[in-house]
Amino acid sequence: MSPIASRSSILRLINATQHSHCACHGCASSKALAPGGQLLNQMRKFATPVEPVQKEYAFEVAASNLRFGDGVTREVGMDLMNMRPRKVGVFTDPNVAKLLPMKTTLESLESQKGLAYEVYDKVACEPTEASWRDAISWARSHDFSHFLAVGGGSVIDTAKAANLFTVYKDADLMDFINAPIGKGLPIKQTLRPLIAVPTTAGTGSETTGTAILDITSKSFKTGIASRAMKPTLGIVDTFNTDSCPTAVHISAGLDVLFHSLESYTAIPYYERTPRPTNPINRPAYQGSNPVADIFSLWALEQSVKYLPRIARDPSDREAKRQMLLAATFAGIGFGNAGVHLCHGMSYPISGLNKSGPKYKHPGYVTDLPIIPHGVSVALTGPAVFKFTAPSSPERHLKALTTFLTHARSPTLTSPPSSLPASSIGPALFDAIAAFLADLGVPRGLNAVGYARGDVGRLVKGTLPQRRVLDLAPGIGDVAGEDGVGMLTRILEESLEY
Repeated sequence: MSPIASRSSILRLINATQHSHCACHGCASSKALAPGGQLLNQMRKFATPVEPVQKEYAFEVAASNLRFGDGVTREVGMDLMNMRPRKVGVFTDPNVAKLLPMKTTLESLESQKGLAYEVYDKVACEPTEASWRDAISWARSHDFSHFLAVGGGSVIDTAKAANLFTVYKDADLMDFINAPIGKGLPIKQTLRPLIAVPTTAGTGSETTGTAILDITSKSFKTGIASRAMKPTLGIVDTFNTDSCPTAVHISAGLDVLFHSLESYTAIPYYERTPRPTNPINRPAYQGSNPVADIFSLWALEQSVKYLPRIARDPSDREAKRQMLLAATFAGIGFGNAGVHLCHGMSYPISGLNKSGPKYKHPGYVTDLPIIPHGVSVALTGPAVFKFTAPSSPERHLKALTTFLTHARSPTLTSPPSSLPASSIGPALFDAIAAFLADLGVPRGLNAVGYARGDVGRLVKGTLPQRRVLDLAPGIGDVAGEDGVGMLTRILEESLEY
């Protein structure tokens, strides 16, 4: 006997059948009815009125201006001088401050006569409320006219926050943090120019308006997402990842991989609810769409092909170039489509680690417990895409075919195109798990210290991540019974594989 459909599934089906007319604001009020429709409409007046939830009908594409090439960091001083700054706030972290990317940046700034700047080199790896508040306080005290970030996603995100709260001088951090954790207020003022120079091939933060931090009081991550925060220019220099340890290359590359997979398999933009009543409220993460798909698929193909090459040989110049470009492409993809379950669950996986398992990933220069972001995202990857596959077998088959073109599957012996739809999810589970194992990624949550008894806390930490969970296909009412049950199932299946 087939399982009984959940109440939320039935409601979604009813809602879908009620909306067959044009969805745009201009047509939303039109009542063109088929013959007999007027009588039906009159009869409906006697029923209890129900206001239908209107679905989205449009998507937007936004990304930073980008420059890609060997050694382009040396141009940043000229870029800033062309903007006629009063004073530039330069952000980096203690490690990058000692490396070639920052040395090249400072030489470029010094080459421009009259270019005033100050350096903040205390950005925390995996930023927290406390580290953001310190950076914001420093930026406010200087009232910078322009901002420059040189580092990985943590540095670029911190510079975005410093820029935002320099403009909004009296705002509190929680005013703009994503709802329901913060107020999620829209950013209506124009922020100051920000140039981002990434030193890892991972976050794609140089292309997006997203900034992530760890809310330590709640033991999970969240952030701020707004097109208003995207950098004015991203300078993607292929020399700047040369100083990355292999472990950082792999973790950052996993972030690229799952940015691509999640954005490509997110719900279509026209299924997202509610439709914004004002364009300023249209979220940056909109659901999969034709433009984002192009960038996400290309980034997925490059990641599957080149990340294993970097793991085998960190000096592979071609592989590092392609992964850096893939990170930027994936940033454009997920920056306009969004991510979903892997990222939503990664936030409590990394956040709870500090007080729970205290796992410290090999190869990271820190004395603190750390599950690097890319690793925390990857841990649930096999189970997530096994779960989401029935929502769009064609897209998941495309992902499976991409993995099998460049990697292996320990179980699949026939061409993926011959698989029935019901077998695509399990096959994709095996392909992703094998790919991660070949990179030396911990094989499941047990491998980083979590046990079955921790699943409830991980679910609780995932549920507030509505910004991304609402884009997850097949999850149902994520805030209700459906969401708890589905998340529990995925996390339990992610304990060991």
